[in-house]
Amino acid sequence: MFDPDSRYAGLPTVVATTASGRTVVLVGRRLLPPLPTRPIASVPSDAGDRLDLLATRVLGDPGLWWQIADANAVLEPSELETEPGRRIDIAAPRL
Repeated sequence: MFDPDSRYAGLPTVVATTASGRTVVLVGRRLLPPLPTRPIASVPSDAGDRLDLLATRVLGDPGLWWQIADANAVLEPSELETEPGRRIDIAAPRL
């Protein structure tokens, strides 16, 4: 259902029926994985950096932005995009 690199790959799906009788397929809840004891790197963010740009620069793939968010225990990417110069942890890619 999802690309193998997706943060949703491997999650269970749930079939639900709405009040109107329509059947929908939902993706199960994704919990943040345990944080690594040590990141592989810690890099400063630049002014205007977004997680997809940082993922391209450090991991070589903009689609891995969510792994940077996971490594920093944030659910909302904008939490890491507000402070230029902030050190952001980078964990080894989970592919």
